[in-house]
Amino acid sequence: MHNITLIPGDGIGPEITDAVTQIIKETGLEINWDIQSAGADVAIKEGTPLPKRVIDSVKKNKIALKAPVTTPIGKGFRSVNVQLRKELDLYANLRPCKNLPNIKTRFDNVDLIIVRENTEDLYAGIERQIDSETAESIKIITKKASDRICKFAFDYAVKNNRKTVTAVTKANICKLTDGLFLNCAREIAKKYPQIEFKEILVDNLCMQLVQNPEKFDVLVLPNLYGDIVSDLGAGLIGGLGVAQGANIGLDIAVFEPVHGSAPDIKGQNKANPTALLLSAIEMLKYIGEDTTAEKINAALLKTLSDPKNLTADLGGNASTTEFTKAVISNLNSF
Repeated sequence: MHNITLIPGDGIGPEITDAVTQIIKETGLEINWDIQSAGADVAIKEGTPLPKRVIDSVKKNKIALKAPVTTPIGKGFRSVNVQLRKELDLYANLRPCKNLPNIKTRFDNVDLIIVRENTEDLYAGIERQIDSETAESIKIITKKASDRICKFAFDYAVKNNRKTVTAVTKANICKLTDGLFLNCAREIAKKYPQIEFKEILVDNLCMQLVQNPEKFDVLVLPNLYGDIVSDLGAGLIGGLGVAQGANIGLDIAVFEPVHGSAPDIKGQNKANPTALLLSAIEMLKYIGEDTTAEKINAALLKTLSDPKNLTADLGGNASTTEFTKAVISNLNSF
């Protein structure tokens, strides 16, 4: 029996959470879900989008599956995602980007791993209003955070038989901050002679990713660039609806999809559970349930192979419920 914190989120979060937990239950794997609400709806009731009880639950269980929550743009409360990562020191954001069957994309050979530093950079949230016409945001890059995220990227490459790690910066302009990150990557790379090390400027990377994404393997980036490039990577494989994610610390991990809460389609049975399901599959691998993870992944790939099962964001007409039933049916066929 595994004790896992479950954060259904808001918007489409509860719908896709229900779909994914149904699929996992069908495998027979016993999980005690510690359900904790968070997000915009909770903020109205409890005065904060991320109550202490949520943090305490994740700290206790060491593992969480989280659906998206709504974050206001330009006003309101700070991002729950950012706060959760800071509170739990989930310093590594892992974003695999790999083509899936029957999903139309411009490329069919994408297999990237994006490793994003998760705790600092402009996401430290250090801002001030200088005057009525000027605002300032401070970019924080430290050796400690840069060293550990680069080590994470190289360790991941070794463990998963990857060949190359590429450090992504804008060190030609941000010579001190990005320069520090790049120097840390260079030093860490010396400890992994079996892994090829490359470096690239983030603007050049973006251009090359939309021309020849197959050239890249593992990318390691500071927080802001990692956020932007991971969405670009999602676009290469079919969109945010199929983009998985994980936030990993020393002994705690939170698995979540890349996409937002899509409040515009809340309650309409249109949401695509694939990204959350892929995140759950990675979670199952993380807790040592490899056989179950592989079985669900095979069922998912089989489901996506049939056009009638595709949801609206993938060009199909299937509802969330229909998609879920198809995955469960394929799961039982193995």
